[in-house]
Amino acid sequence: MTLYFWCLIIFGGLTLIYILLADVVDGIFDATPVDPALIFSFFTVFGATGYLLEKFSPISGWLVLVITTIAALLLVILLHIFVFVPIRSADSSLGYSDDDLKGKLAKVIISITKDGFGEVVLSIGGSTVSRSAQSFENEAIAYDTEVLIIEVQTGVVSVTPYEKVLENYNQ
Repeated sequence: MTLYFWCLIIFGGLTLIYILLADVVDGIFDATPVDPALIFSFFTVFGATGYLLEKFSPISGWLVLVITTIAALLLVILLHIFVFVPIRSADSSLGYSDDDLKGKLAKVIISITKDGFGEVVLSIGGSTVSRSAQSFENEAIAYDTEVLIIEVQTGVVSVTPYEKVLENYNQ
């Protein structure tokens, strides 16, 4: 019973600390193939289940160990499938790269001067993003003009008026 109690206390505390400081200590656990939150959760559930079974049931020690291990394993598998996987897929859907901006439509919010810069805003991945912009063809582009992003270099997008693209396409 002491083993289960200390397992619960130590790994419960580590789980709480890891959840609170996950962004800070995330790089430490990059070498592990399994998420540390799953490992900590396994031993926390293992300790809690074992302690409760030893304290409140007439089951013998080895049978408690087997039941506790199976219960902790099942709970951690369910936690992984129904909590961690959806959270990771939601996190990855919010991210985008500069290459994802190519071919997107944007709106000029700060006029782009000839041989100069301005700013555009666009919606990507459910978020509104603003970027520094320059004209792809070295021409001035007025405020509130709809533009097409042609290329992205070091965080600056090169754009051309979308109306001009449509005119060239229809000819």
